[in-house]
Amino acid sequence: MEKIPMTPGGLTSLEDELRVLKSVERPAVIRAIAEAREHGDLSENAEYHAARERQSFIEGRITELEDIISRAQVIDVSQLSGDTVRFGATVTLADEDSDDESVYQIVGAHEADIRSGRLSVHSPLARALIGKHIGDSVEVSTPGGSKSYEIVDVRFSS
Repeated sequence: MEKIPMTPGGLTSLEDELRVLKSVERPAVIRAIAEAREHGDLSENAEYHAARERQSFIEGRITELEDIISRAQVIDVSQLSGDTVRFGATVTLADEDSDDESVYQIVGAHEADIRSGRLSVHSPLARALIGKHIGDSVEVSTPGGSKSYEIVDVRFSS
């Protein structure tokens, strides 16, 4: 089985989601199904079908989360150092065309959120950055064309 790299915070958020699904969402949907059954004819009972659909989603997500958590390879970013970009690094980039700076942390695919600066290790930008050093330039193909960035800073902190 392939290990899934993630930060301790990423693992915690997945475990929290799993806990909520098992202890809150699952019992709530079971109650909703029981209540909908009391309304009689199930073939025309929209509440029953909606609750069953929700139950299917919850059970699928629980299975998915249990699989991800069982294969998690937690990497403690606070134990890493250096100026080479690798998993867990927080990288400051300067757009070579506009000099605009961006900051991204390279994290596991299941904890990525570009709006909060968390970039999936599998993304094209992260793949271009891995192994590079401060001062290096990287070129990334984007839907809008090719972009060039200079690595301004590399930090490791959780």
